[in-house]
Amino acid sequence: MRPVNEVVDSLGTTVFTVMSALCVEHDAINLGQGFPDEDGPEDVREAAARAAMEGPNQYPPMMGLPVLRQAIAAHNKRFYGLDVDWRSQVLVTSGATEALTASLLALLQPGDEVVLIEPVYDSYLPIVRLAGAVPRMVRLRPPEWSLPEAELRAAFGPKTKLLVLNSPMNPTGKVFDAAELALIAELARAHDSYVICDEVYEHLVFSGSRHVPLMTLPDMAERTLRIGSAGKTFSLTGWKVGYLTGAAALIGAVAKAHQFITFTTPPSLQAAVAHGLAKDDDYFRGLAAAMERKRDRLVTGLRGAGFRVLPSQGTYFANVDCRPLWNGGGDVDFAMTLVREARVGSIPVSAFYPGEPPTHMLRFCFCKQDAVLDEAIARLRAFSGAIG
Repeated sequence: MRPVNEVVDSLGTTVFTVMSALCVEHDAINLGQGFPDEDGPEDVREAAARAAMEGPNQYPPMMGLPVLRQAIAAHNKRFYGLDVDWRSQVLVTSGATEALTASLLALLQPGDEVVLIEPVYDSYLPIVRLAGAVPRMVRLRPPEWSLPEAELRAAFGPKTKLLVLNSPMNPTGKVFDAAELALIAELARAHDSYVICDEVYEHLVFSGSRHVPLMTLPDMAERTLRIGSAGKTFSLTGWKVGYLTGAAALIGAVAKAHQFITFTTPPSLQAAVAHGLAKDDDYFRGLAAAMERKRDRLVTGLRGAGFRVLPSQGTYFANVDCRPLWNGGGDVDFAMTLVREARVGSIPVSAFYPGEPPTHMLRFCFCKQDAVLDEAIARLRAFSGAIG
């Protein structure tokens, strides 16, 4: 038989799938996968049900329902002061991963180079390779996760087509600061490169930090694509509604790829997301505040269990240095031990490194009900006491 695509063939079962299956097998609390255990706002869900019943339920426009594209443009203006033409600068996709895939396929040609920042969300590298492009990795190092200027400058060259920026960042919880954003913008302009900005956690930024889209920096609107996610903003991850904002020429190119990936997204969900984006400021402030309280609840518990907890400025995630509790092997072994013996699931952070990874960190997800977090903390404390 002829071989299948070698990039796809090289992909194994993800650690997320492995850890979730182990959680089921051992009746463990799953703090590994990043999704809330409560559904989002009732009024948004009711809007989806109403739209489905009233119809139409046929193909919506390929670019997305006008009402949602208008709401996305208004959202950009309201929160970031961006003037966006909803007709030519907004595209609705079936989730943020599809937005990322369509963007990379639209912009990249074989041999182009792409700057990726480690630890890197697991879908980025396979898509880059499927497009025939060459990754150039720049590594952030804990606990500060600061962007190393010299390494970033060295990663850019004459073949650099684009950089992928994830801020707030999964898995680190980092929010890139003004100086780091200015550096990225400087290099993108100097090398005539694009930047794809994965900003799905834009409304999950905690006290002391501020999310600033790279698109708002001088001369960056023309070379930036900004990805948002209704799943993260409304705690409805199963809906898979994403959206892209960018210059008309870029959105036009991405739309051509999008039409041959999913083409469109369920109209009832699009209508409901439009309703959600119009919610008042109290909703968006409350979303971040509620998640920050959950972060603090879990972080306090993890410290009490003996972990060294790294800073988390946003997202759903807190990372820990597990060396105070574990010398028996790497983070994968420890994560599996925790599932089996403490009955708490996590994700080994080494899964986010394509190269030689650090092996002393675990990622825990705190977007869970307080009672679930409390029970997980109790189990971890009992485990650490037993091995102490």
